[in-house]
Amino acid sequence: MSTRIFIRLGAASVLAILMSGCASDSTGVSTALSKPLCAVSPSSCLYDGAYEPGEAAYAEQEARRLNQAQLSRLRGM
Repeated sequence: MSTRIFIRLGAASVLAILMSGCASDSTGVSTALSKPLCAVSPSSCLYDGAYEPGEAAYAEQEARRLNQAQLSRLRGM
């Protein structure tokens, strides 16, 4: 009888863990467990909200920096 209880509790725990992995936080950002889905469908991971003041300029600058770094790595190969 006690074995059945442990099995049920274990199954409920696994189900709860799997369900929490599919949840989003209050900002709408996907959790770490859903990140592999971004590799399959990148558009599902894009944020459609508005930028905060100064965030758009920072994002463009950071994208330029990362693109330059990647270009340097590719040229070095």
